[in-house]
Amino acid sequence: MIKIFKKELANYFMGYMAYISASAFVLICTLFLWFFDNEFNIFNIGTATLSSFFFIAPWVLFFLIPALTMRTISEEENNGTLQWLFTQPIKICGIVWGKFLPILVVLLFAILPTYLFVYTMEQFIVSDQILDYGALLSGYLGLFLLGSSFAAIGIFTSSLTKNQVAAYVSAIFLCFFFFYAFESLASYNLLGTADYYVQKIGMYQHYQQMLKGILDTRDLIYFFVLIGVFLALTNANLIRKK
Repeated sequence: MIKIFKKELANYFMGYMAYISASAFVLICTLFLWFFDNEFNIFNIGTATLSSFFFIAPWVLFFLIPALTMRTISEEENNGTLQWLFTQPIKICGIVWGKFLPILVVLLFAILPTYLFVYTMEQFIVSDQILDYGALLSGYLGLFLLGSSFAAIGIFTSSLTKNQVAAYVSAIFLCFFFFYAFESLASYNLLGTADYYVQKIGMYQHYQQMLKGILDTRDLIYFFVLIGVFLALTNANLIRKK
């Protein structure tokens, strides 16, 4: 697993994909938060909060994370190197984790520079105001777990097909489905009291809870289970291919 991890990490950073992804993430969020005249602009909101950032960031990650994951396994299968990996003394789960963990490193690499948003707000607030650092920390953790879930989904779709474009589109669809589809369905109030449980199936409600500064173990367990399920499905799919 360590060798695969190092190889994949080197591919992201030596091939500049990590820098391009991080730059795109920070640039898009910066433009919407500080420059574009829209409802997300912090100057238009008039309060010292990063709620706009935490709203915009998942939508950027919808497209960014699948772009990172689409080649992870599909490229190996297309090039014929996946079968070679199967002959090596590496467990299938080692291949999956070796592909998954470097994406988390790139995700952290993209998120960390946005601390500049916090620093910038600190310069604008008056002396008697204070930022809610607890909510900010919880929000960043929620965003990281959300991105990690997208990464697990993306690796799963990459294991389904040799076509990277198909893997990319499928990952975007599944990420959107698990993030917003259940929330949207529950908003129609078609199922009565069952709408509450429908909401809990999707990521949106758990992410929103963390944005409020509430670190509930149920939300943490939800993301860990979701990540585990998709990595397990990827593992099972690779065993089938072997």
